Amino acid sequence: MPPVPAPRRGSRRAGRVLGVARTGTTSAVPTAPGTTSAVPTAPGTAAPVPAGPAPTPGRAAARHVLVLQHAPWEGPGLIARALGAQPRTARLVLDEHDPDLPRARDLAGLVVMGGPMNADDDERYPGLAAERRLLAEAVDADVPVLGVCLGMQLLARALGATVHRAHGTEIGFAPVDVVTADPVLSPLGDRPQVLHWHGDAADLPTGATLLASTRRTPVQAFRAGSALGLQFHLEVDEELLRWWLTTPDMATDLALHRVDVGAQARRVLPGLVPAALEGLRAFAGAVAARG
Repeated sequence: MPPVPAPRRGSRRAGRVLGVARTGTTSAVPTAPGTTSAVPTAPGTAAPVPAGPAPTPGRAAARHVLVLQHAPWEGPGLIARALGAQPRTARLVLDEHDPDLPRARDLAGLVVMGGPMNADDDERYPGLAAERRLLAEAVDADVPVLGVCLGMQLLARALGATVHRAHGTEIGFAPVDVVTADPVLSPLGDRPQVLHWHGDAADLPTGATLLASTRRTPVQAFRAGSALGLQFHLEVDEELLRWWLTTPDMATDLALHRVDVGAQARRVLPGLVPAALEGLRAFAGAVAARG
């Protein structure tokens, strides 16, 4: 994979199809009928969830969750743990002008992760346009959607909102104000410490409900029907964060802003991870009900 340019978080880079694997190995996950692709993911993460046996003649295949990633290290983390045995496919389509993505109505759920690029940088990353189209279709089809960081910004753009480049950097564990009850956020409490790592920010889409906010980033989370957008990183656990901290571009970000995320994580994650998993299981429940 080509080198990733220096990140402007919520603004980060990458291109291809992803699998889930242990350190030093690759394991395949299904992408389309009859095909598989794979790349390494976070050290210590679990092996991929199998797609299950082929459907018998006359029976439709089970719906799966599509996870769109924008960098190998930006995997689903706790989201994958919450989904459990739900079949899922990981894809990276940034460099594709016309990626072969499934129809939204055929999905059990759609998860869109973070990355170093801007949400509307279609000239350099043509696959972003297809991602936004799929997000809009998923909301229209009432498919459970979870967008994280860049994924939230793509969701906001798909729903007609503006994303502001270099709006204001937030990096590290810091409080976010939960202003509206939501099944995913309620287990976190009213003012949880969460991991921020972005520079761009999205406006609230018309008709969406604001769920969480900070002074620097007024829209930290929103819900639009079946879709939830999170500007912060609720998916991060110890293993995923360890990979981030050893990724050169991420480490450069931390050095530039003089943030000791590792020390913060040792204090915050033991309490945050169980609450995050409880909330993310609400999303997983919506996926299971559809799948």
